[in-house]
Amino acid sequence: MITNPTRQRTLRGHKPTRPTPRAANTAEHQALLAGRLTPRDRWIVRMLWEHRVLTAHQITALAFPSSRSGRQRLRELYLWSVVDRFQPFISLGTAPMHYVLAPAGAAVLAAEDGLDVKRMGYRHDRAFGIAHSLRLAHTVGVNEWFTALVDRARHLRQGEQVALAAWWSEARCARYFGDLVKPDGYGRWFDGNRRIDWFLEYDFGTEVLTKLVGKLTGYAALAQSTGITTPLLVWLPTSRREATTRQLLHQAWRELHDPRSVPVATAAAELLDPNAVHPSPADEVWLPLGTPAGDTYRRSLSELSDVWAHVAAPAVVDDDAAAAPAPNSPHSTTPPPSPMPPAATTPQA
Repeated sequence: MITNPTRQRTLRGHKPTRPTPRAANTAEHQALLAGRLTPRDRWIVRMLWEHRVLTAHQITALAFPSSRSGRQRLRELYLWSVVDRFQPFISLGTAPMHYVLAPAGAAVLAAEDGLDVKRMGYRHDRAFGIAHSLRLAHTVGVNEWFTALVDRARHLRQGEQVALAAWWSEARCARYFGDLVKPDGYGRWFDGNRRIDWFLEYDFGTEVLTKLVGKLTGYAALAQSTGITTPLLVWLPTSRREATTRQLLHQAWRELHDPRSVPVATAAAELLDPNAVHPSPADEVWLPLGTPAGDTYRRSLSELSDVWAHVAAPAVVDDDAAAAPAPNSPHSTTPPPSPMPPAATTPQA
């Protein structure tokens, strides 16, 4: 053993290798993917391009019936260089695997949209840049917020007309509204005959509250320039911070030229029931501004549409218009992917 030691690498079993970034874009590899990628895989690719990074838990909640099936498929997509992954450091426990778009996935996406990868604006190093970004936790938090809504809709019993119909990323919102406001996301929720559109401001407890409150003037300017009233949802980490924020928001909101043009509601993450099967921002955690004194009734997301009966028009146009490039955009803006996964992947009740 001392004179002829066995090398460590010979003790390991066979480990499949990933294609290099150059090999992932070859015709041979793309031909291989053509016969392997399912509609769900292609949807995951688009979601990663739209939202930059999704954790293994989020992707499983969005599109898979179990964590085991999600892990298996994500491993295959990783080995095919369709997705890439990293695991950030945390002081306690182990962080979930975080997934970003890999070169082969970008090539598939560009081909579907009739573009080349360079024109699409993808670069592997930039995709991985989120791993070292100071906004990683915030981006993952916003994506978790919307993922909880999708997870809620997917697991309701059949026949209920509940769905997250739109989910725009921060980057897409910035391309369309960035001259006035830069929300953390835009969404549209259907619950039976009720529908509500909103902009999201996701507070991690680190933003200066005066800066958050100061954004109301931008939302008022957007409502005035577009003629469309879009509610603003402010999500905060604790009830204590929410109470302080509401005082500042109410003062600034009352000083707007037309407060009704910017309906505002707040909620705190700690109000969610930890024992609920699928807790989400759709629960009864929202408290609108401007309600009568003493009204502390928390409403569900869909019930906010009853409070703001004057809000009728959508915040943004749909489908064909959404596919048009944003003004002065440096690259083509394709339509956002549907927040709900392909119907074939939805688990049965």
